[in-house]
Amino acid sequence: MNTIQPAGTPDAAALADPQTAKIWKAAQDFEAMALGALLAPMFETVDFSKGKFGGGDGEKAWQPMLTQELAKHMAGHGGLGLAVPVYRQMLHMQEAAQAAHDGSTP
Repeated sequence: MNTIQPAGTPDAAALADPQTAKIWKAAQDFEAMALGALLAPMFETVDFSKGKFGGGDGEKAWQPMLTQELAKHMAGHGGLGLAVPVYRQMLHMQEAAQAAHDGSTP
């Protein structure tokens, strides 16, 4: 399966740095959270009682986890492209904080 990544996604060389990889993961997690918030109302309006598994309390209990995993999958495969600008902003904030700590200006 091909994964479409938005322009500006960090490459393997950038992700070799643990700090950069951590920032990229945080940006993807943020996008997954946003996608989950967008998907949740959609699943709340679906009548699962006529579905294959018959709905019920058990299915309702697992529905938020399914929504969360769908959002994580979507974010990991391109998502809405929200992770890239979040990643860039986080890098910028880190660089500014480091520059302030070192006494220079960004």
